[in-house]
Amino acid sequence: MFKSTSTSLILLGILAIIVGIIAIAWPNVTILALVILFAVYAFMDAGLQGARAFGSRDAGPVFGRLLLGLIDLAAGVIALVWPGPTAYVLVIVVGVWALVGGFAEVFAGFGGGETAGTRAMFIIAGLVSVAFGIVLLARPGVGAVTLALLFGLYSMIYGFSQIAAGVQVRQLGKSVQPLSVLKKAA
Repeated sequence: MFKSTSTSLILLGILAIIVGIIAIAWPNVTILALVILFAVYAFMDAGLQGARAFGSRDAGPVFGRLLLGLIDLAAGVIALVWPGPTAYVLVIVVGVWALVGGFAEVFAGFGGGETAGTRAMFIIAGLVSVAFGIVLLARPGVGAVTLALLFGLYSMIYGFSQIAAGVQVRQLGKSVQPLSVLKKAA
């Protein structure tokens, strides 16, 4: 599709920066897009559960998979009909995830077999995750906007790193002589 890896990296970086700017400029639109993405996922999973139900030979898995499919379908409909409460619940899920993951990282930092620097990084990263989870759970409404803004910031940083990588790949490609040129010189 693209002639070089460097061009692909640079274009990916530009796209990520554009997405980041949009997420920061319009966080409410970003939150709504996240809710719609969740609904699409729920609908796709409902379809897959239905397909699995009728692909099974036993009656037990059929009932269970159809029930899961109906729950997925209901979750997708609820997400589209009530996007505000859905965003609220998604923020709570992310907050709980950050808390559990943060505590796991802190405990991993106290585990044996790692260097002191690695253990310190586990503990610091874990404490940051715990703090982030507490903030999200304390103020979920503000947490939704914060998640959108953090996504935008992450996307922009990622974009700049991809552009830098693309430029480095391009410069590296210019400095390395192809094998055919080296054989002709010999």
